[in-house]
Amino acid sequence: MSNKLLSALFGAGLAALAMSSASFAADQKISDFHVDMGGCESCHKDGSPSADGEYEFQQCQSCHGGLADMDAVHKPHDGMLKCADCHAVHDMNVGQKPTCDSCHDDGRTAENPMGK
Repeated sequence: MSNKLLSALFGAGLAALAMSSASFAADQKISDFHVDMGGCESCHKDGSPSADGEYEFQQCQSCHGGLADMDAVHKPHDGMLKCADCHAVHDMNVGQKPTCDSCHDDGRTAENPMGK
């Protein structure tokens, strides 16, 4: 490939990364980011939290896919956890990784799902 083409591809990739929603929302709460897309109703039926979180879990999956379809961190939790069990959407910023130590004591993290 020519240097000109490589430079163009690199520039396009860099521009796409800079324009991504995550880069714009990095200092924004996950809930606020979703509110900007469609109000509280984008996650909550009639804008109010459900008693068991099931409606919200279905909403997460309708956009992000099911846990079984995700990466190695998410797959083992399929059928056991809901998204909000780890992702505190009203407290965490977009792109912030949850800790695993509320359930696991073996040193695992979202970056290191196998632990120590």
